[in-house]
Amino acid sequence: MSTFTTISSDKLARLIGTANAPALIDVRTEEDFAADRRLIPGSIKLSHDKVQDWGGDFAGRRAIVSCLRGEKLAQGTAAWLRQFGAQAETLEGGFEGWKAAKLPLLDTRKLPPRDAKGRTVWVTRARPKVDRIACPWLIHRFVDPNAVFLYVAPSEVVAVGERFGAAPFDIENVFWSHRGELCTFDVMIEEFGIATPALLRLATLVRGADTARPDLAPEAPGLLAASLGLSRMYDDDLEQLEAGMLLYDAFYRWCRDATAETHNWPTNKVKA
Repeated sequence: MSTFTTISSDKLARLIGTANAPALIDVRTEEDFAADRRLIPGSIKLSHDKVQDWGGDFAGRRAIVSCLRGEKLAQGTAAWLRQFGAQAETLEGGFEGWKAAKLPLLDTRKLPPRDAKGRTVWVTRARPKVDRIACPWLIHRFVDPNAVFLYVAPSEVVAVGERFGAAPFDIENVFWSHRGELCTFDVMIEEFGIATPALLRLATLVRGADTARPDLAPEAPGLLAASLGLSRMYDDDLEQLEAGMLLYDAFYRWCRDATAETHNWPTNKVKA
């Protein structure tokens, strides 16, 4: 049973991917992590024995800490975080409990190298429309909450990636790109191993909007219209990305929680 300092896997799973998700911190030992290098989606890997150095970064924030089984390392780290003013809880059963519940796990082997601050860095074409907003949303919400995105001229994407240690995406002839009928958003979900019914439903909308296939889902034209509207509203690509985060937060919650809900204006009854 959860207490005020613990959270169950099923409750945490409902928070991951949402705009108000807590910070997720994995403090497994290097030996335990080497045995299974996957992460709970959205997690960052930090060392429990250095919590006094990094704990202050989470002051005033909600954080969930997991270790292998939710015991001493997670409990001690969470206690230290509360000393720093964080609202810190531990995950019941830890990483092993999450895995036993057959919940998604992020394949970190597919992650690009991190920069000196521990962030993944990505680069793509400027003036984004659909995939180049959807993919950053997916990465921020499920892969690396601290990821950095660079938007550059199309002809310079690969060269910038090489010079600045950034992973190119949504451009031809790179790993993170369209494959057959799949768009880059589809590919990222598949490669990272984070598929859920809600994300797969959202991927269908993204694919329909991004590849001129409105027949894939009736909502795809609406996503395309909203995406094109945002591209006209913002000259700054990063400002557009920030606004697009809210758009995809809304579509994700619809895909997860509201697909069966309708809104019908009452029919006026005309008296004879």
